Amino acid sequence: MTWTPSATRRLGTAAAIVTLAILPLSGCLYAQIPAAVPSEAPSPGTETDAPEGGTTASTLTFEEGLELADDAYIEWGDGFIADDQWETISPDDGNGGWTYGTEDGTCTVRFWQGHMTDVPVVEGDDSASSDAILGVLLETPTADITPVATTGEFSYMTGGTGGVEMRQVSAVDGSRSWLMAARAFTQTGVGLYTIVDCTANDAEKIMDAVNEANAIVVTP
Repeated sequence: MTWTPSATRRLGTAAAIVTLAILPLSGCLYAQIPAAVPSEAPSPGTETDAPEGGTTASTLTFEEGLELADDAYIEWGDGFIADDQWETISPDDGNGGWTYGTEDGTCTVRFWQGHMTDVPVVEGDDSASSDAILGVLLETPTADITPVATTGEFSYMTGGTGGVEMRQVSAVDGSRSWLMAARAFTQTGVGLYTIVDCTANDAEKIMDAVNEANAIVVTP
């Protein structure tokens, strides 16, 4: 199954959450997000190129994440690194985060991977803990995130495959749109997220491109 726009629910009446994330339209969305991300990147800490080969496993649901070895290494496979349609806005900052932008400058995509030491993790519940990551980003209690977030999928091991369950929220403000998606792995204490921010109403389309080219890579 691949990620589709229908997987995302608009925040709608959850205006309080949107207000926390989007201030008057100036600059990128994550310029308004707290500087402190959940924690530093795991070590060794840099993203890898997206792998070319497939894998025998095809899914990594929230429940399947609990079956991972506690020392499994989980990271983004970077499919934009050699893609001429994307340019580097900010390289890996050493804390697990980096940002790409579209050639026309209308959208940016922020990636992050790291340990969840500052996230109110729910042990043994990757779904609730994924909501908790979103809550940290939006400075909002997890209990307020869960009712408005939906379950979607990142790609697993190779782009375009889907299979990794994640939690996401999105919103549209005039012509601007944004989408945040996160996955927590409580078995390993690691989390990943991406934030799509577009000056046009293209966040869902760009999220499709993210999942087509990028993947969650697990090394036993």
